[in-house]
Amino acid sequence: MDVHSHAPQLDHAFTITIGLAGLKWVRPSDMGDVRAAIYAESGTVEGPRLNGRVIPMSGGDFPLQRPNGVIDFDARYLLEADDGAVIYLQNRGYRWARSSDIAELMGRNMSVSPGDYYMRVIPRFDAPDGPHAWMGRHVFVGVGEKLPHANRIHYFMVL
Repeated sequence: MDVHSHAPQLDHAFTITIGLAGLKWVRPSDMGDVRAAIYAESGTVEGPRLNGRVIPMSGGDFPLQRPNGVIDFDARYLLEADDGAVIYLQNRGYRWARSSDIAELMGRNMSVSPGDYYMRVIPRFDAPDGPHAWMGRHVFVGVGEKLPHANRIHYFMVL
């Protein structure tokens, strides 16, 4: 069997740029790791398949930072499409720096090159029936960029 004939194709669906605010820490959590909470302050959704905004303060990310430096994302917030439809988004994924120097810069919200870290998410969407129902019928992969006080995630639909 030729596995390459079954390799998935990716199609860019949209990009979300999300401003983050209100960072709080649980240090250490009862699991021994560090838990954070940071809120979705604002944001935009732009792309060939969806445009709109992040509904301000509709949720946030509650990541767990492991002792090995891996950040385990658990983000949930609401999007509003240009047509007024409200869409629930849940992201799970990981971010880690390729060196301790890069991790330190990222921890101080400094800019670093995208090749200096790994940031990937698997989103799930709950969208109303109608023009956005396709979001709940496909698998997506998100490739993230860490910006000072923000994240930008490029979402690709798996075909």
